[in-house]
Amino acid sequence: MANVVVVYHSGYGHTQRMAQSVAEGAGAELIAIDAEGNLPEGGWDTLNAADAIIMGSPTYMGSVSWQFKKFADASSKPWFTQVWKDKVFAGFTNSATMNGDKLSTLHYLFTLAMQHSGIWVGTGMLPSNSKAAQRNDLNYVGSFSGAMAQSPSDAGANEMLPGDLETARQFGARVSAVTAKFKG
Repeated sequence: MANVVVVYHSGYGHTQRMAQSVAEGAGAELIAIDAEGNLPEGGWDTLNAADAIIMGSPTYMGSVSWQFKKFADASSKPWFTQVWKDKVFAGFTNSATMNGDKLSTLHYLFTLAMQHSGIWVGTGMLPSNSKAAQRNDLNYVGSFSGAMAQSPSDAGANEMLPGDLETARQFGARVSAVTAKFKG
């Protein structure tokens, strides 16, 4: 089985719920970046030992949160020694609007993964974009690059749509399956 780790920052709990769904699908360990942008004790060692790293951040002002950016900048230490080279990477995000420039956040995560000489995995899902599509369908937000969710700005994390969370869960399962193929 692949050793998958989900490292994420969540400002209001929505990205945490996504992270939990991604981790459930991947059989992954969760590492939360705290409100000061730091990892918990042993977090770097856990990431270094992982076969796959799935990164998550809310989309704030068209990119990752500053807490995630602090983590990304601190990852220059494993970058310098290429500790994460050839690991599988993937990413996910959430914002209040349907578009919300979430793709910019996923591009940021992709670029970070490429700088670490990683291998990127997208959703592998077709979008729900027919006339019959409903907001709660899988991949309704329509992303190929990574999992995306949309949560209204006045909705609590407990109000996230099951379709977005199931998209995140299936995305995590895909990352784990692809990682197992690379390990095999």
